[in-house]
Amino acid sequence: MGANTGKIRLLRLYQYLRDNTDVDHAATTYDLLDMLAAEGIQADRKTLKSDMEVLTSEATGHAVAEVRSNPNRYYWDGSVFELPELKLLADAVTSSRFITAKKSAQLISKLGSLTSSQQSIYLQRHVYSSASVKPANENIYYIVDTVNEAITLNRRIRFRYLEYNAKKEKVFRGDGELYTLSPYALYWNDDFYYVVGWSDKHGNVSAFRADRLDSPEILRRPSVPPPEDWNIEEYSKQVFEMYGGEREQVTIECQNAMMKYVIDHFGEDVRTKVLDEEHFLAFVDVALSPTFYSWLFTFAGKMRIIAPQTAREAYAEMARMVLEG
Repeated sequence: MGANTGKIRLLRLYQYLRDNTDVDHAATTYDLLDMLAAEGIQADRKTLKSDMEVLTSEATGHAVAEVRSNPNRYYWDGSVFELPELKLLADAVTSSRFITAKKSAQLISKLGSLTSSQQSIYLQRHVYSSASVKPANENIYYIVDTVNEAITLNRRIRFRYLEYNAKKEKVFRGDGELYTLSPYALYWNDDFYYVVGWSDKHGNVSAFRADRLDSPEILRRPSVPPPEDWNIEEYSKQVFEMYGGEREQVTIECQNAMMKYVIDHFGEDVRTKVLDEEHFLAFVDVALSPTFYSWLFTFAGKMRIIAPQTAREAYAEMARMVLEG
């Protein structure tokens, strides 16, 4: 009976320290004795000292830290994550458009279990982002898991694809046609997951929104190998960044205040040159497309194409069409 009582007492001390203490919220010897007494577990200063020597020992990985004082204080020091790391993860969950509101709350609650109850309150964040519209598809997590498994197994997947009609009703593309895809990668763009792979229907590499896949299933058929000259980096530049046109080296004249936007979009390695006291030139490799021109439009003339002439003309034509309605 005594041995069992000792094990129960040790386990309860471990649980209490893990759930309720951290470096800023230590429990004193008296706190621990009071907790045990409230739960009807017999203990005194001598047995508690012996228990704490076990919990702070090298054998337990020093999961519990001791602060020598009068009285001694103890706290859980075995957390995998520091509080700032958990806050960062909570912010990402809160602001992600990919994660539903219900799942966000569940994930943040689980993140809270990785720290003490005192620190977990700081994970209820006040973060706002442009991705304030949360999805409604709770199955997205299982869809992504299925796709990942298919990629690992080198198998094709089959699914129907969801769209919306003018009444905001969900409908299947192609009257419920089944699509067969050899998935190569999951790509994150503009806060959405896309499944990228070889489409048997289209006969090329295509991208599908993961949250619009309806009940994907893994087939026994092996995936079609990617084209020899295909890679996800180049594909993402053409399809997700500046898609739909022939790639060109474009020179853009920009006001100095635009540098942060150029770097945000093209990266710190983008080639630039000071033009005068108020302007610089940016030399970028993009696909000439409405997407690229629309991006330029957002800066209301603070960026303008210098070369090539074909891009200047296409941009001017697009602007004219917009103005004419």
